[in-house]
Amino acid sequence: MMNDAEIQIQFPKPGTWQEFTLTPIYQDKGGYRPPARYTQDEIPAEQAPAMQAVVAALVGLAEPWQAVQVWARLGKDVLTLAEDGAYTMIDAVSLTVEAVHAETKGRRIFTVSDYPEFIITDPGAVAFFKYFTKQNHE
Repeated sequence: MMNDAEIQIQFPKPGTWQEFTLTPIYQDKGGYRPPARYTQDEIPAEQAPAMQAVVAALVGLAEPWQAVQVWARLGKDVLTLAEDGAYTMIDAVSLTVEAVHAETKGRRIFTVSDYPEFIITDPGAVAFFKYFTKQNHE
């Protein structure tokens, strides 16, 4: 069920991170939910730091690539190694990024295998994902 939800973030001006449209896509109890859209001005203030964590990961894209669209998904794909050698599964937001080349205008998809920092384990980012996909309201 967790994999049925994602957040899409579009940047209309690549490289201009403060302008974006965020579209959560998920299924509620009644099935498919039509997408709602949020602009940068509609993100609740308490959710802004988590959005900045996503942007910080994107800024790590090698020049001259600039993100135009991001898909964020929640998963249990991150492991931490405890002192006793045990692995623990933790919630993490994984990003898939469509980027445009500043000069050639070519497009490419980047994933967590290209940029490990696209796996965001910050609890605020996980809460941000759940907030917009209403998984915390079910």
